[in-house]
Amino acid sequence: MNKFFVPAQNISQDKISVLNSDQIHHLQVVLRLKPGEVVGVFDGAGNEYMATIDKISARSVDLTVLEKSSASNINKICVTIACAIPKKTSMDDIIDKLTQLGADRVIPMITERVIVRLDQQKAILRKKRWDKISLNASQQSQRLNLMAIDPLKDISEVLSEAGGFDLKLIPTILGERKEIKEVLAQTQARKILVLIGPEGDFTPEEVSAAVKSGFVPVSLGETVLRVDTAAIVVAGFIKLYANN
Repeated sequence: MNKFFVPAQNISQDKISVLNSDQIHHLQVVLRLKPGEVVGVFDGAGNEYMATIDKISARSVDLTVLEKSSASNINKICVTIACAIPKKTSMDDIIDKLTQLGADRVIPMITERVIVRLDQQKAILRKKRWDKISLNASQQSQRLNLMAIDPLKDISEVLSEAGGFDLKLIPTILGERKEIKEVLAQTQARKILVLIGPEGDFTPEEVSAAVKSGFVPVSLGETVLRVDTAAIVVAGFIKLYANN
């Protein structure tokens, strides 16, 4: 069944209105859907709807809700990845893969060794693109909640806002570290924040500041991973751990 996103404000008790021009085009021209066909809709807040198409026009697609279900958040582990902007790999791909893996939030991050520097206008445009990539990946992977993507932040800002997390991890190649599986096995944390460093890793000063903010230095294995690989490995491992 085809599934697509509709914001909650366009969903009433039993009616749904698709007003986004790109989605209307996709439904009408690409998928060639007709009145009477059944589609899936999610609102990004954990609710899913089975609905039948009533009317398709150039300005809207009107649907009637047949069935509604909601995802359970009981015992759910929420994963936030604060990821340094990579040099050689695309942040677009990281956003896409983390969405598919079920990460709850991504914080694009600037650290001392980050090469790519975005001015305010470029950062705004990149975030709009990342939001669209994440939405498309959500529809493709059929997840019900949209992944939140923060505006670009400096690592110092991320550390200052980290107090609300149960477990905070910083994978690094510096100093004493624990195995990530060991740390996860010893915790009942439900809100986890992980910092992913740039090419060249975090500086010793950044690791020290993170430790002072309650972060646990961890190892991701014997090899040194690229930024995109590290982000994907961490998210995948935590989700696998949560499922078991």
